[in-house]
Amino acid sequence: MLRAIIIFFIILFLIIHTFACNSNSEKIKKMNDNTEAYTNKLIGEKSPYLLQHAHNPVDWYPWGEEAFAKAKLENKPIFLSIGYSTCHWCHVMEVECFEDEEVAALMNEVFISIKVDREERPDIDNIYMSVCQMLTGSGGWPLTIIMTPDQKPFFAGTYFPKHSRGNRFGMMELVPKIKDIWENKRKEIDISADDISSKLDQKLLIDSTQQISIDVIENAFKIFENSYDSEHGGFGERPKFPSPHNLSFLLRYSEMNKNDRALEMVVKTLTEMRLGGIFDHIGFGFHRYSTDKKWFLPHFEKMLYDQAMLTIAYTEAFQITNNSLFKNTVNEILTYVLRDMTSPKGGFYSAEDADSEGEEGKFYLWEKDEVINLLGQEDGELISQIFNMENNGSYYDEASGERPGTNILFLNNDIHDLANKFSISQNELQEKLNFSRNILFNEREKRIHPYKDDKILTDWNGLMIVALAKASRALNNSQYISAAENAAKFIYNNLVDKNGELLHRFRDGEPAIKAQIDDYSFLIWGLLEIYQTNFNIDYLTKAITLTEHLIDNFWDNENKSGFYFTSKNDSELISRPKEFYDGAIPSGNSVMYSNLINLNKLTANKKYLDYADNLGLAFKVFVDRTPTGFSQFLSGLQFSFDQSFEIIIVGDKNSEKTKEIVGTINSKFIPNKVVMLIDEDNKEEIIKIAPFTETYSSLNGETTVYVCKNFVCSLPTTNKEKVLELLK
Repeated sequence: MLRAIIIFFIILFLIIHTFACNSNSEKIKKMNDNTEAYTNKLIGEKSPYLLQHAHNPVDWYPWGEEAFAKAKLENKPIFLSIGYSTCHWCHVMEVECFEDEEVAALMNEVFISIKVDREERPDIDNIYMSVCQMLTGSGGWPLTIIMTPDQKPFFAGTYFPKHSRGNRFGMMELVPKIKDIWENKRKEIDISADDISSKLDQKLLIDSTQQISIDVIENAFKIFENSYDSEHGGFGERPKFPSPHNLSFLLRYSEMNKNDRALEMVVKTLTEMRLGGIFDHIGFGFHRYSTDKKWFLPHFEKMLYDQAMLTIAYTEAFQITNNSLFKNTVNEILTYVLRDMTSPKGGFYSAEDADSEGEEGKFYLWEKDEVINLLGQEDGELISQIFNMENNGSYYDEASGERPGTNILFLNNDIHDLANKFSISQNELQEKLNFSRNILFNEREKRIHPYKDDKILTDWNGLMIVALAKASRALNNSQYISAAENAAKFIYNNLVDKNGELLHRFRDGEPAIKAQIDDYSFLIWGLLEIYQTNFNIDYLTKAITLTEHLIDNFWDNENKSGFYFTSKNDSELISRPKEFYDGAIPSGNSVMYSNLINLNKLTANKKYLDYADNLGLAFKVFVDRTPTGFSQFLSGLQFSFDQSFEIIIVGDKNSEKTKEIVGTINSKFIPNKVVMLIDEDNKEEIIKIAPFTETYSSLNGETTVYVCKNFVCSLPTTNKEKVLELLK
């Protein structure tokens, strides 16, 4: 019997083709409209995604004991649906199934139904996405899990239509089958659910003390090189994702190995992305990904974490190349974030949808005649050619195969050749472009905007803080470090509980949900970057405090094999996973590896290096197999392997001489460095944190720099040219 039930599920899994949902809604979002015919238990939630489903006829529950107790009382399986507010196929399934009274009635009869926002509860998503990948070989959102009342899964899939079509199972056929096996083959279900759940709890055992070989870095580069698209930039075929942490790894590889090919791959990719339709040329910021290999046809969703990680990549590339396009791109991304994605109190919102008025990309598309009417014939024709606009549109509609008459704006490398064609200078061309872009932006502002997910997440804000601090240093822009500090203050004012522990989500005045490893590790990274920008010791102290909490509450003490995703005090879930893979954003373990190395360099506390070494052993199991899936970790590994610098500056941080020296250091791409500044205001606090700094003093009262390589220091200098020479 067990064999029969397993065969049934295998066949069912094989016919379900999963959709990876990185897309957005096909409708204008519904929030708290109490005039709806139905209202379920999601109405009291703060998550925009859950509120979008609060008026479905499905009797949805939020994740919690009430739902589980009801499932046990009524002896019903749980239908768990996980998604997020800007997920296209999540909303397709909502329209086709969850808003359909016939489907809802069937679901309400058979299941207790739970909705989860994956961005609010990445811990839940992490566990059940692992189940989906284990059972089906792939995953995506919406994630559909059917499980027992005690949270043990026995079925997984992603998007389901109302009725079966082609090789895709429909809800009207699936639900009765689940009902039948639940009522008639319950013993087999329980055995299968127990077996699946037991696999989630398998421990990562380290049976070797051999650290990762430096060869894994070379292997990763070769894999990236083999998949590199030399014509369009990026890696692989379509769709293409920016994956900026891959680019940051390659920049470090280029510096470490003096490899021009690695740098060339990054420069080409960043250039093509900036010129392509994946970039919003009118309002700035990057869309989620490109559906084609040319970076032309985007999925129009905008995510905060993409803006943050791309800002980091463009900033670092600018430091290496001094390419003005990269500098401008950093400023443009941050213009978008500070203008459209920043709350009045300084925290950063999560995302903007792809859709408006029920159509994906409508907000961003232009008819050529519309542009000419706005700008006049001459300037309109110039701008139309700059952005490659055509009368019947610049792309083909996926459904009809015809051009819809609207244009996705993109640039060519030969844009400046248009100056000669229109008999104007390059400066005039740029002035006309800037002037016309402002007119188009103001006109676009009159349109119905895509929905904005305004929840504020600690982890994604941490990434944005990192980006702002790095950009502030490289571009010598004080506005950016102020914005980073404001975001950090927002978190400490609103997302720290009475016990001093971080919380994950803030929305509509409510902080909630215990923080997970990403919240801690990304914020620690941000605090370390703020400290090395403004040298306010308070940020370094906070980073150390959070690190100690993370070690005490998240570290796997039994196996010494990395940080768990959740705290030891969180016991409501069936499994306590660890995440190592660097996906759309880096994993918390990858970021903590670099954080620990940084803290060791800043404080000389060997404890942090010991934890980093053990973390490296945990990564070895995975990285040896698929190194390109762990590029953020490999960036930290290069910090560990390559020559590193500890730069100690002694002097008044407000003096012109100190600012000049700091600016000189900041202008260069030196990834394997930490910087400390000792002045009279913070000397005692610095010595408490880093006792080795006690003997450092200035020469003749001048700003003095000590450049140390792996804690072996050169003679101090007051000359900035000498500093750069020592850093080569």
